[in-house]
Amino acid sequence: MAATAAMSLSNYSSLNRAQLTFEYLHTNSTTHEFLFGALAELVDNARDADATRIDIYTEQREDLRGGFMLCFLDDGTGMDSNEAASVIQFGKSAKRSPESTQIGQYGNGLKSGSMRIGKDFILFTKKDNTMTCLLLSRTFHEEEGIDEVIVPLPTWNARSREPLTDNMEKFAIETELIYKYSPFKSEWEVMDQFNKIRGEKGTLVIIFNLKLMDNGEPELDVTSDPQDIQMAETPPEGTKPERRSFRAYAAVLYIDPRMRIFINGHKVQTKRLSCCLYKPRMYKYTSNRFKTRAEQEVKKAEHLARIAEEKAREAESKARALELRLGGDLTRESRVTLRQVQNSAITMRREADVKKRIKDAKQRALKEPKELNFIFGVNIEQRELDGMFIYNCSRLIKMYEKVGPQLEGGMACGGVVGVVDVPYLVLEPTHNKQDFADAKEYRHLLKAMGEHLAQYWKDVAIAQRGIIKFWDEFGYLSANWNQPPSSELRYKRRRAMEIPTTIQCDVCLKWRTLPFQLSSVERNYPDTWVCSMNPDPEQDRCEAAEQKQKVPLGSLKKDLKSNEEKQKQLTEKIRQQQKKLEALQKTTPILSQADLKKLPLEVTTRPSREHTRSQRPRSPPLPDVIKNAPSRPPGSSPPHKSCTQLKKSSSDHPNTSSPRLASMLFKEEASTSRTHHHTVTAGKSNSTLKTLAKPGTSLKSLSGQQSPKSSRETPNPKAAKVPAVRKSASGKCLQASSTRKRASNIPEDGSEEEGEPKKERTKRGKFLAVKEEKDSNEVVVELTDSAGEEELLELKKAQKDKGLHVEVRVNKEWFTGRVTAVERVRHAIRWKVKFDYVPTDTTPRDRWVEKGSEDVRLMKPPSPEYQAPDTQQQEDAVMAEPSTSDCIRIEPDTTGPSSSQETVDLLVQILRNCLRYFLPPSFPISKNELSSMSSEGLLAFPLKEYFKQYEVGLQNLCNSYQTRADARAKASEENLRNLERKLRETEEKLQKLRTNIMALLQKVQEDIDINTDDELDAYIEDLIMKGD
Repeated sequence: MAATAAMSLSNYSSLNRAQLTFEYLHTNSTTHEFLFGALAELVDNARDADATRIDIYTEQREDLRGGFMLCFLDDGTGMDSNEAASVIQFGKSAKRSPESTQIGQYGNGLKSGSMRIGKDFILFTKKDNTMTCLLLSRTFHEEEGIDEVIVPLPTWNARSREPLTDNMEKFAIETELIYKYSPFKSEWEVMDQFNKIRGEKGTLVIIFNLKLMDNGEPELDVTSDPQDIQMAETPPEGTKPERRSFRAYAAVLYIDPRMRIFINGHKVQTKRLSCCLYKPRMYKYTSNRFKTRAEQEVKKAEHLARIAEEKAREAESKARALELRLGGDLTRESRVTLRQVQNSAITMRREADVKKRIKDAKQRALKEPKELNFIFGVNIEQRELDGMFIYNCSRLIKMYEKVGPQLEGGMACGGVVGVVDVPYLVLEPTHNKQDFADAKEYRHLLKAMGEHLAQYWKDVAIAQRGIIKFWDEFGYLSANWNQPPSSELRYKRRRAMEIPTTIQCDVCLKWRTLPFQLSSVERNYPDTWVCSMNPDPEQDRCEAAEQKQKVPLGSLKKDLKSNEEKQKQLTEKIRQQQKKLEALQKTTPILSQADLKKLPLEVTTRPSREHTRSQRPRSPPLPDVIKNAPSRPPGSSPPHKSCTQLKKSSSDHPNTSSPRLASMLFKEEASTSRTHHHTVTAGKSNSTLKTLAKPGTSLKSLSGQQSPKSSRETPNPKAAKVPAVRKSASGKCLQASSTRKRASNIPEDGSEEEGEPKKERTKRGKFLAVKEEKDSNEVVVELTDSAGEEELLELKKAQKDKGLHVEVRVNKEWFTGRVTAVERVRHAIRWKVKFDYVPTDTTPRDRWVEKGSEDVRLMKPPSPEYQAPDTQQQEDAVMAEPSTSDCIRIEPDTTGPSSSQETVDLLVQILRNCLRYFLPPSFPISKNELSSMSSEGLLAFPLKEYFKQYEVGLQNLCNSYQTRADARAKASEENLRNLERKLRETEEKLQKLRTNIMALLQKVQEDIDINTDDELDAYIEDLIMKGD
């Protein structure tokens, strides 16, 4: 194959070749929009090189652009001169394979990342007693006017420091360019950089001539925090920590971090996110949707199998042709030639069969579902930092992705963090490792995570217990979601008890979980923490096996609905939509606030008057000036007439004057008040009757429509004159009887419907205004309210409730939501609550509830701008107290304690019961003594010693549980270690056997081409089948 490639290259030597200009270095770097992503590319290279430590630091150099150099030093495997030469080959990577767990796949990260940070970089690397230096400089190409990319690459012997080259002239040119265009101007300075690589292997990358912002300052801020590298001119407010601080970004860069990262000499406290969450839970997700990467591998395998098949057929054809040509020639030379050609054909056929088996295996794998593990937990340390963290081959790709209920912006699923590691065969990342190549499959992944997130929220049952109550337990006392938790010691202890400390040993790189101790709540651990510092005696040495995190397993429970339930749900939806449509199609004129409240929709605009002539609206409740008019003697009470009947009689008698109509209204109200046996004394009123009517006009009211029942009744009321009503600045209060309360019941529409009285809304100073229309002969009777301004003020004040977080009980379950609308109905305030998240379609998305009812409760503590519903109702009662025309007698409340002494005694008894219940076993004060202790004795009670002993007893109890659990875990881990040891021994034996078989095959057949274990297994299986 090598000879064939060389022959093909010689045939095409005269053809044009694609050239890579140095401008491509800048173009290639623009893929990194996120600057920290460029820095992470160099960290990824160190991790792929099996480095256990990488130091990222800066060196001040005022003579260079930016004022400093950015350095990356690792103790990985390093590179020899040939491997370093592959660095400058764009798109070539030895890491690329479907089964690879390494991060690098494209052979582009070092070039694109370093050129994004600065214009030039120089690389120093050690491996196998060689030292190699590589300079990639845009400054060199610009000053020399060179269009092609030229890279100096000199190599030295690590012990003798002598050049390793056959062309000293080339070596001299390369070193001269390095001394001229790099920060190191002599061989001594270059060798000093090699000395920074401790040991016999490792790599040092130095980036200089950094890129600047428009104001001339570097993009990276290394002065604000000497222990960090920050994004310049990025305020902390409203910015995630990982977007501003490279220390924070490096802490979560890998899902299972092993390599230690140091920034300016200080260790980054890397995190395993799943160990930093409250109540973590794992969900296994299986899907057949992720096929793009697998299809690409199948196409590649099919291509290789097709080429191998063509070569095998060609070799077999040559063998048959040679056999026919030789015929009966039995000379030794002819037999040797024929045997070689036949063996070559057999080898080609076996290779074709192996490639075909690999293709078939990948085709089968394409049909198999892919399984992912979703881990969810609550971030109780910083609840505002929530969302999904999506890794690819253990490398962070996307962070803080909102899914499912989190997209709705409510408190449902707030504070929950999700973690998933997606293999390379499931989803392929983009070149800059900040997104995924297949957007459609990525959206499917987010949708699946959203469904499992909703299931997790149900499983942990935070909403059922109360979201605000849950966060209060951990110190989140502010209504502002983004405020940090309380720094009080008791809250810090509460959070520390739920999330154990997990730390990495600086020697063996294993992760250890420390037992909870009160002294470790605010403790800062050293950068060089080792296993011997572990207080756990089972994990205080590096030889101990690493404990695996025990995460409970959850499952997604889908709601399976029967056909009847689906049909019922569909019918209900259709009915609701028809109801809304009918409400929209109504053309009822709206002329008063009472009409607005009777509509199913929110109506805020008032129609024009010309639309009110088609239908007769109903009359509103009568004003005080009418209902307080002089009444007839009790014996001569006429039958009741509704306001609708009055309107009908008015239309039947066009010559009836408006004073006559007003008198009839007076008599109607007087009759109503006598029917309900109310003893009312008429006095002066601040209401005024304005009559601007002419004879021959008809009455027009400003309320609801005329009912059909009242329209059929046509009584003929007698005419009467309107008594004179004088204006008064301050009206007298209506005194109620001392033996009964004052309450007048009038139907809301002015007629007695089914004989059931309704409570009247008592208001101050109402005016009856009769106005004449300009363009018609109709008389309009307008009912105005002097208390309308007060109602508007109350309604305006109630509008401040919009946006409040509340919980509403629906079908015995509490759901979170926000107040989106407020209205006033009678004496109550109603809230329209839009739910944040409802699990089923049968639950409505919003609902009207009465403020202060038992089915609604606040989700945040009262503030100066807002008080609790019961307090608000008390204020409303005070504001609604009548001052002029309505004086209601209020009796004192005798349901509470009669004196403050009873309250004190009750609190003392409660305290005594609490102390008895939690009394430590060895406490010097017994329960009997505590029961007979006086209030003064309780004041002198040693609470500090009490809680100290209680905490010690509780900790001993927890430690006993932990000891038993550790003993069981130790036995399980010992069994697991034995099984893993046997597995390793078996794998080593299998690998050794494969190596021996491969060596034997190479001795029998030198030109055999087998690169992987799968190919070897398929080849052996093929031999066995053919042998049978």
